[in-house]
Amino acid sequence: MPQPSPEAGRGADIIVGRSGLASGRRQRRRRGAAAHSFSPAEVASLSRPASTRADLPPLSALERRAAGGLAAIFALRMLGLFMILPVFALYAHDLAGATPLLVGLAIGAYGLTQALLQIPFGLLSDRIGRKPVIYGGLMLFALGSVIAALADSIQWVIIGRALQGSGAVAAAIIALTADLTRESVRTRALAVIGISVALSFAAALVLAPVLGELIGVSGIFWLTGALALLGMGLLARVVPSPGRSATHRDAEPVPDQLAGVLADRTLLRLDAGIFLLHLTMVSLFVVLPLSLAEAGLAGAAHWQVYLPVVLAAIVLMVPFIIAAERAGRVRGVLVGSAAALAAALLGFAVAPANLWLLAALLTVMFTVFNLLEAVLPSLVSKAAGAGAKGTAMGVFASAQFTGAFLGGLLGGLAHERFGPEAVYLVGAGAALVWLAVAWTLRPPGQLASHLLPLGELPATALPTLRERLLAVPGVEEAVIAVDEGVAHLKVDNRRIDWARLTATAAEV
Repeated sequence: MPQPSPEAGRGADIIVGRSGLASGRRQRRRRGAAAHSFSPAEVASLSRPASTRADLPPLSALERRAAGGLAAIFALRMLGLFMILPVFALYAHDLAGATPLLVGLAIGAYGLTQALLQIPFGLLSDRIGRKPVIYGGLMLFALGSVIAALADSIQWVIIGRALQGSGAVAAAIIALTADLTRESVRTRALAVIGISVALSFAAALVLAPVLGELIGVSGIFWLTGALALLGMGLLARVVPSPGRSATHRDAEPVPDQLAGVLADRTLLRLDAGIFLLHLTMVSLFVVLPLSLAEAGLAGAAHWQVYLPVVLAAIVLMVPFIIAAERAGRVRGVLVGSAAALAAALLGFAVAPANLWLLAALLTVMFTVFNLLEAVLPSLVSKAAGAGAKGTAMGVFASAQFTGAFLGGLLGGLAHERFGPEAVYLVGAGAALVWLAVAWTLRPPGQLASHLLPLGELPATALPTLRERLLAVPGVEEAVIAVDEGVAHLKVDNRRIDWARLTATAAEV
C-alpha cells in the first residue's frame, strides 16, 4: 500500500479551510452565493457509490453545458497540439536550419512548458478565477500558433510550440468543472473531458495527413490558432460562470500535499510509467512518418494506416482493461504491456520497409498506449491518499508532459547522430525501463476514493466526526474538508457498511 502524506491520509483529520494551508490561498465567493446544505435524504442518496444507487442523479442542464463546453475547449486545444505529430517530420525540411535534432525538439517543445506551468496556472486560478486563467492560456496557445505559422526557420517553430504548451489550462479547466458540478456527478463530468482528449488524438492522426497535403504545416498552425479562438468563444458563450470557486482536493493540486505525493513510491512508479510511455510515443513520431513514406505511402495517405490502426487498438485494449480492473491482474497487464511495447519498437528498428508490417507493429503500439492511458490514471486514483487525488493527478500529468518533451529531444538527437533506427531503439530502451519499474510495482489495494457530502458543519461536530467515520466498517481513510463541506474517504467497497455511513453523515 502507498504511504500517503500526512495531509493526504489518516494523519490529516480536519482541514478547516484554504487559509490554513501553506499556500495561504483564500476562498473566493461571489456576493450572495451560499454554501449548499444537504438534507438527510440527499446525504442518504449521495453517500452511496454510483454502482449501488438506482436514484443516481442525472447531470442538470447547467452541468451538461459545463461538461460539454469544457470538454470541447480541452479537445480543441489538444487537437491543435496533436495535429503536428503525424506530419511535421515530413515537411520540416522546408524550414531554414532544420536538422533532425531541432525537428525532434520542435515536436516535443510543448511538453516542457506544459509540464512547468500547468500546476502553477491551476493554483493561479484559485486566486484570480478560473476563466481569466483559461482565457490567458488560450491566448498564449493562439500566439504560439501564429508564431509557428509565420516561421521561416525551425528555431521560430520551436518558440511557437513552446508558447503553445505554455497555455497550460488543463488544471484550471478541471477545477472549473469541479466548481460547476455536484460531487455526485463530478466523476462523470470529468470522464467526458477524458474521452474528448482521446478522441482528439485519434482525430489528429486521421485529419493531419490530409490537411498537411492541402494547407501545409503552416496552414495547420493557422488552424490551431483558430481553434484556440473558437475555444475562447465557447468559454464566453457556453460555459457558465461559477457562483463559487473553492478548492476541490479530488480534482486539483494542493501545495501542502506535494511533498507527501512525491514521497510515495507507488505513485512515483506510476508517474515513471506515464513519463516513459509519452517519451516513447512522441519519439516515435520523430521518424514514423518517414518510415511510412519509405514504405511507399504518400504523406496525404497516411490516414489510411492510422484510422484502421486506431480503431483496432480501441477494440483490442478492452479485454486487457477488464483483466486489470475486474480480474485483479494489474501487475501482469502492466508487465505484459511493457514487454509488448519493447518488442514492437525493436520490430520497427529491424523490420524492412513493409507497409503491412509497419501497420501491425503500430497496432501493438497504439493498443498498449490506449491501455496504459486508461489503466495508469485509475491506479493513481487508487494509490493516492484521501483528499490527495487532485495533487497526485497533477504530478502525474506533469510527468506525462515532461516525457513528451524528452521524447522529442532524445528522438531528434538519436536520429541526427545514429539514424532513424536508433530512434526506435531509444523507445525500446524506455519500454524496457518501464518493464523493470512495472516488475517492482506493488499495485495499490482496491480502495476507492469517495466524496461524502456534509454541507455546512457545526463546530460541535468536528472533534469526533473523523473518528466516527473511521469506525464505519470499510472506511480506511478520512479527511474532513470544512471549506468544501465534504469528507474525502478511501473505502473498501467489499466491506463498506453504506447504511452506517449514511447514518453517520445524517447525524452531522
